Parts: sequence; C-alpha cells; structure tokens
Amino acid sequence: MEVVAGAMSPLLGKLGELLKDEFNLGKKVKRGIMSLKTELTMMHAALCKVADMPPEQLDEQVKIWANMVRELSYDMEDAVDASMVHMEKGSDQPIADASLKSRVNKFLKKSAGLCRKGKDLHQIASAIKEALEAAKQLGELRQRYELEMYGGNACTTIDPRVVALYKDVRELVGIEQPTDELIQSLFYGEEAKQRLRTISIVGFGGLGKTTLAKAVYDKIKAQFDCTAFVSVSRNPNVKKIFQNLLYDLDREKYKEIYREEWDEVQLIDELRRFLQDKRYLVVIDDIWDEKVWKFIKCAIPINHLGSRLIMTTRKSSVAEACCSSTDDIAYRMKHLSDVDSQRLFYKRIFSHEDGCPHELERVSQDILKKCGGVPLAIISIASLLSRSNQVKTNDQWHMLLNSIGHGLAEGDSVEEMQKILSFSYYDLPSHMKTCLLYLSIFPEDYEIPRDQLIWKWIAEGFVKCEKLETRLFESGENYFNELINRSLIQPIDIDVEGKAQSCRVHDMVLDLILNLASGENFITIFDGIPGKTSLQRKVRRLALQNTVVQPTMPQLTMGLSQVRSITVFRHAINLMPPLPSFHVLRLLDIEDCELHNLRYVGNLTHLRYLRLRAKNYPKKDVELPAEIGNLRFLQTVDIKVVNIEELLSNIIQLRQLMCIHVGHNTRLPDGIGNLTYLEVLSTVCLNKCPSFAKQLQSLTTLRELSILTYGMDESLIETLVNSLCKLQKIETLEVRDLSPLLDLFGNCWVPPPKLRRFLAFGHFDAMPAFIKRDPLLLFNLSVLNIQFSELPQEDLQYLGRLIISSCGPKFQRGAMPKVEDIEFRFDVRQKKDDNADFDFGLGNLLSLEHIDVAVYCYDATKGEVEEAEAALEHTTHVHPNHPILSTKRVGEDRMRDHERD
Repeated sequence: MEVVAGAMSPLLGKLGELLKDEFNLGKKVKRGIMSLKTELTMMHAALCKVADMPPEQLDEQVKIWANMVRELSYDMEDAVDASMVHMEKGSDQPIADASLKSRVNKFLKKSAGLCRKGKDLHQIASAIKEALEAAKQLGELRQRYELEMYGGNACTTIDPRVVALYKDVRELVGIEQPTDELIQSLFYGEEAKQRLRTISIVGFGGLGKTTLAKAVYDKIKAQFDCTAFVSVSRNPNVKKIFQNLLYDLDREKYKEIYREEWDEVQLIDELRRFLQDKRYLVVIDDIWDEKVWKFIKCAIPINHLGSRLIMTTRKSSVAEACCSSTDDIAYRMKHLSDVDSQRLFYKRIFSHEDGCPHELERVSQDILKKCGGVPLAIISIASLLSRSNQVKTNDQWHMLLNSIGHGLAEGDSVEEMQKILSFSYYDLPSHMKTCLLYLSIFPEDYEIPRDQLIWKWIAEGFVKCEKLETRLFESGENYFNELINRSLIQPIDIDVEGKAQSCRVHDMVLDLILNLASGENFITIFDGIPGKTSLQRKVRRLALQNTVVQPTMPQLTMGLSQVRSITVFRHAINLMPPLPSFHVLRLLDIEDCELHNLRYVGNLTHLRYLRLRAKNYPKKDVELPAEIGNLRFLQTVDIKVVNIEELLSNIIQLRQLMCIHVGHNTRLPDGIGNLTYLEVLSTVCLNKCPSFAKQLQSLTTLRELSILTYGMDESLIETLVNSLCKLQKIETLEVRDLSPLLDLFGNCWVPPPKLRRFLAFGHFDAMPAFIKRDPLLLFNLSVLNIQFSELPQEDLQYLGRLIISSCGPKFQRGAMPKVEDIEFRFDVRQKKDDNADFDFGLGNLLSLEHIDVAVYCYDATKGEVEEAEAALEHTTHVHPNHPILSTKRVGEDRMRDHERD
C-alpha cells in the first residue's frame, strides 16, 4: 500500500506548482486546485498509515479503496502533466531578430498562444472538477463503509524470528566457526578482560544474527553472575524492554515487575543498581534505531568486572553507534560457505548430508547459488522441496529454480522467510520504500550502476529535497547509501573513496520486492516466463527483460497509453512496442537500441529521462530528430554509446537538463551555457566545440565535468581556465589531454573548495601550481591522478594520492587527512645511494587504509630490498589504522648477490 502514498506524493507537489503565479491560471481554476489539494492531502495522511502495515494485516476493503486512490493519483498526475506540456508549448520564446517580419510573426504567434491558453485553461478547469468529484467520492466511500486501517489479522501475527531462539544446536550448520570467532573476540587481551566489551552483529534479515547471538550466549553464560537475552524489534516499547531485562536477569526477584507502575527512569535506575556490582552478559537482539540504543545504553552501567554486551542489528550505522570504545567490535555476518550451504540444504531435504541423488546434484547447486549462502533462504527453499516428506521430481526442482528471483510466493516456509525480510522493508520511510521497489525492474544478479539508478529515481519523481540547499541527486545518493546501511542492497565496485559505484539485490530480497511491486501494480515485467506477467490491468511501468524463448506479444500494443516508464534490457529489443504507443512516457531506457527508431523520440513530450545504447555501435554518424527540442521536461540525456555526430541547437531550449552524457565525438551546439541547471556533463571535446570554453562559465551548478582538450591552442586554454575558475561547485573534474598546454592549465587554475576528484590523463612537466600554492585548499580532495615526465624531489611533499616517482614520496604532518588509498613506487638502490631511509611519512596520512607499492630492485642487494620491505611492514604495524600493504618487486632478476665495492 506504500506505493499508493508514493504515487500521490508527486501529484501533491505538482498541484502546488500549478498554484504559483507564473502559470496565471485564474481564480476559478486555482480555487479548484486548492480544494483538490486539500482533499488529496487528507487522503495522503490516511494512506501513510496504511503504508506502514503489511498487506495481510489490512482489511480487504481498505486495500480496494487504496488501489482506487492509487489509480486516481496516476490518472490525475498524467492530466496535470499534459496541461503543463500544453502551456509550455504555448509560452513565448525569445526572438533575436527585431525585423518587421519577425515582429509580425511574434504577434501572430502570441495571438495563437492566447487562444491555446484559453483552451488549456478550460481543459484544466474541467479536469480539476472531474478529479475533485472523484476524490470526494472516494472519501465518501471510505466513510460509508467505515473503513479501518487495520484488519482482523493485526493482533494475531506472530514474529517468525522467535523460532531462532529455540533452535536445537544439533540442527545448526556453519555456526561453529563464527561462534568461536565471536567468543575469542569477547575475551581477547589480558588488559581488556575486565573492561566492558561490546560486540555488534550486523547483517540483513535471514543471515542468522539472532541464531549466532543465541549460540554464543548459551555457550558462555555460565561464566557470568547474571544474564539476559532481550529482543527489541522494529516498533519497540522501551519500558517493556527494561522490564524484560530485569525479569531475565533475576526472575525470582523481579517476578512482579510487569505489575509495577514504574516509569522509564525508575526502571533505568533499578537496572543500574542491579548490574553495578555484577559480572553480567546481556544480549540486545534486533535493534533498529540509534535513539533506542541510547535509551538502552543508559540502563547498562560500565563496570570493570569483565561484563559483556552483545547486540544484533540490520543497520551498519546502528552497529557503529553501539561500538563506542576501541575495544568494541562490529562483526559483519558472513554468508555460509558453499560446503556449509550444501550440508544445510541436503540435511533439510534428505535427512543426511550425503543423500542427494546424482540427477539432482547440478540443479541443487544452481539453487544454492541463488540462495547466496543465506541460511533462512536455504532452509525455506529446502522445506518447499521436501514438503509432506516427499522429495519433489527433477522437473519440479527446475521449475523452482526458474522461479527464484521472479517473485516466488509459494509455501509457508517461503512466506515466513519473506515476512522476516519484510521487517526491514516496512521500517523504511515511504519515499524509500518506493525507491527500493523500483529495483524490481532489474533482472536477477544485475549490476545496477548507482548514478544511473539515482537519475531514474529523480525522473520518476521519487526523490525529494528536504532542505533548500540540498540537490536532488544528493538526496538520491543519501537514499542509495541508506539502503546499503540497512542491508537491503549489496554494495559492489567500491571506489577509493569507499563509495559503492554499483549494487546488486539479493535474490531473496528481489523475490520480496517483486511480489510487492506486482501486487500493487507498480511494475510490470515481461521476461517470457509463463504465468508471471499479467497485462490485464493498466500498465504504469514496464520492464522488458532478456528471454531465452522469443514470444510474440501482440497484446503489448494494447493499453500502453498510461505507461510512464519503460526499460528494455539487452537482447529484449524485439519485445519493444512502437514508441507512438506511449502517450505519457517519462522514462525511456533501451540497452539494445535500433537507431532507425529514434525519429519517434521527439514526440515523447513528457520525457524526463532518455538513455540509449546502440545494439551495434554504428560505423557512421546518426542524428537525433529535430523534435528533440519538444522535450521541455527532459532532465537526463545519456547517449554516449550512440554515435551521434552533434546535438542539435534546439537542445539548449531544454532548460531542465541536469545530466548529459555524450561520446567524445559528439559536437555540442552554441548556447550550451543556457542550461543553467546542468550538474553532470561528459565527455566534451573542446576542439569540436570551441565556443564551449567561454560558455562553460555560465554552468555554475556543475558537479562533474569531463573534457578533452587535445589540439587546443593557448588562447582557448586560457579561456577554458578562466571559465573553470568560476565553477565553484565542481566535485569531479576529468581532463584528457595529449598536449603540453596542460601545464598552462595546471599553473593558472584555482581549484574549487568542494573538489574531491581530479583526474588528468596527460603528462605535466612540473608539479601543478594549484597543488603547490596551498595544499590546505585541497582538504576535500580524495582522488588525485596526475602523471609527470619528471618531478623534482622537493615537490614530492605536496602529493597525496597517486605518486609516480623514482624515489618515492615523503609526506609531512597534516598532509591529505582524508586520503585512504595510496599507490607509489621507489628505487631501492637510489635510496641507498642518497643515504636516505625508507620512511615515507605514511604515518602522517591519518585516514590511510591501503598501500600499494612497487619496489624497484635494480642493482640493489636482496638484503637491501628486504630492509625496505621490512620498513614498510613496520609502518603498517605502528599506524593506528593498520592499513593493508601490497608490495610488488620490479626487476627482481637484476638484483645483485653482494654489496658493490
């Protein structure tokens, strides 16, 4: 039901936009919009309550009512967008020529525009009136049937995680090693034995956090004076938690605790008094919120009796908050190994580990691969295969294999697994639930690029800025990071700044969101699997995925006028309906684009997001249609893998563009400086676009810029540098150049304060002045990639990221406090000849985590090389972060056997 609330949020925002004076809609229309907005706001408040409840806990009439509201919201938003498109078309455009003919044409155009505006206002007024009547009818419908937000099942739902507390240890598989690791961590170090030590176990639902914590608890609890194991859950009652703690610590003393009328402060004081002089072991299971932890922490006194505290959580941020001292540990749950996964799987199905028939071995391995080492997933799938004590046939195993990752919702065990995973889902804010559901458009095991996903969220209207100074992309990035923090998506491709450039969705999470998205008509997926796709209702978002079978789909041309986004994945282009079928399309993403179909793109006047990948990279240049200038609401254009010779001049009319990705062979038109909302621009070849160097100064909102400066003369470089100096919001700058004029750039440019990444592909002749001028100005810099033909020794102290030198760097105190990874090389023989030691000042880089060193061994002895490597190892040992060291010997075959005479 959260999709319903999510569908209404963009509509309320757009109704608010229509009320602004710039649209000049007239008093009658404005009054209608205000009445409609008020009615919908009341509905939205009710829907937000519905969104927090699982569907099985809702009354059936509430579901019907909410679905009707959802469809009304979609239809009304389409009508509002259509009105805004018409008004945008009728707006006046600046005319440069002041001739009599042009003034006459302007007058005629304005007159025609007034007629169109009158017609548009009438259409808007009629649409508002009709929508208001429909909204009131839905409001009356709810009152007529006295619809309550919660159904009869709300009080009877049992938390399926309770079972984990009562598992027989003999049933557990793969628990021995992590149990021993945790116990060792709890008691290591002679000096720390008496201190209070805390361990946070973190991982997403189904990995076995509670099971592991219980196994550790049962194994060591005899060593303590008192013990307690208390669950918190998603919506905790703090007072009840404190009561449970006291009762578990001493059941005889506190047997009447639930009858006492104590408030939270009294309970905290009692807990502190009881625990102060005792060696205690307390497990706080399933903490969801840092604020809740702060309350619990108040009740746990710090003593020096060797007490221990264990917490479990799904959120990395909560795990870190629980670990406040250097002795505390955040333990990330590991997935089961392949061997343990197989043991658990076979044991559940065949009663012993070696009982799998030969014909089922291959399919069982494929199933286990999809389970990804998640114990709950393995147990659930195994229970499904062995239901009624009868092992299913080979065909049934394959059918189940093909279902995982496509919305599997069959069987009590799978439902239990999804209930556990859904706790994390229902804990999300409404807008982030929508963002997570959107991930269901991607096929299983798909690597989802972060930036691409965020721009899609923005185009769909899912991202909101809570603060005026926050950009949409920044908010979207926060959403992405929070989904990682909550263990709902898996980060991959971690860059040197520690940021995930992509993510994947675990198959079991994918099953969950597929079921939710399909059940609420949020996403329609066609992947060729029989029985998994229904096109009987209105399709709002369509994903065409790769299929082995090539079906015929005449039905897809039916009922597509309401589709607002379509994503076509590789090899599914044959399923693509003709573009004229779509009337309100906001997002178009085609991975295998047939370029001859581009002529229809310009008719998609509602489009916000356009991403095209050519099926076969064309040898000759192609053109975008002239009608591209009609796409006044376009925000993102990504055509870097389509060989477009130039963007037409009318693209500068698309004032809402925020992101443009083009190939380096694409020529940009004059006037690109008019796109003042642009945040991302790549890759611009300035030799093809000489006017761009000057117009760049107008793009003051740019965050990321990639340019190719090859072949530019000195005056053009100067113009470029002057423009770059005016871009104070640049965070990433990439300059590709094969010209010596790059030095001029390095000496004249003043980097902006927010610069995080500077990448130059070309050789500097000397250390750039912008680095030497004042290194403190580069405080936020975390990636520096530059190359030198030759570099004086005295310049090395300024470098902080990628160093290319024969002798190696020498970092001073306070240099580059945010640098985490460093890569450099040095010559052992030259160091010895200069009577220099192997201290590179790496201890002064306070955030260092990884060191990659190429050790040049030419003409050095084995003993000298080992001395250098030992010095590096000592550096990592004494560094507070204990960074990971990787060394590689270069020229080892040319080392000498003995010292030179």
